[in-house]
Amino acid sequence: QVQLVESGGGLVQAGGSLRLSCAASTRTFTRYFMGWFRQAPGKEREFVSAIRWSTDYTYYADPVKGRFTISRDNSKNTVYLQMNSLKPEDTAVYYCAARTNPSYSGAYYAGYDVWGQGTQVTVSS
Repeated sequence: QVQLVESGGGLVQAGGSLRLSCAASTRTFTRYFMGWFRQAPGKEREFVSAIRWSTDYTYYADPVKGRFTISRDNSKNTVYLQMNSLKPEDTAVYYCAARTNPSYSGAYYAGYDVWGQGTQVTVSS
């Protein structure tokens, strides 16, 4: 079973930037999407961004469009989330996830079956 490990979280002032990384433990697992989600205290987990593995097409939630960028480095088996112009409302635990089920054909923000442990992002005002 592949494992995903996030890193790069921390404390930053509003307007600042962070880059999150998500490293997979193996190169050989088949993934259809890689995504980032977040969960703020007292709220449900929400979709942030995703990348379709076969085409590199990217998707973003409306609150982060124009500020966040998802990318990947195949040589490092890593997916990144570059977060710029951070706002206090971006404060959350950020999770990396993979969609590996070939039978799932739902929307890009659903169907993820492998999850990382999460990394805390705190944006101070």
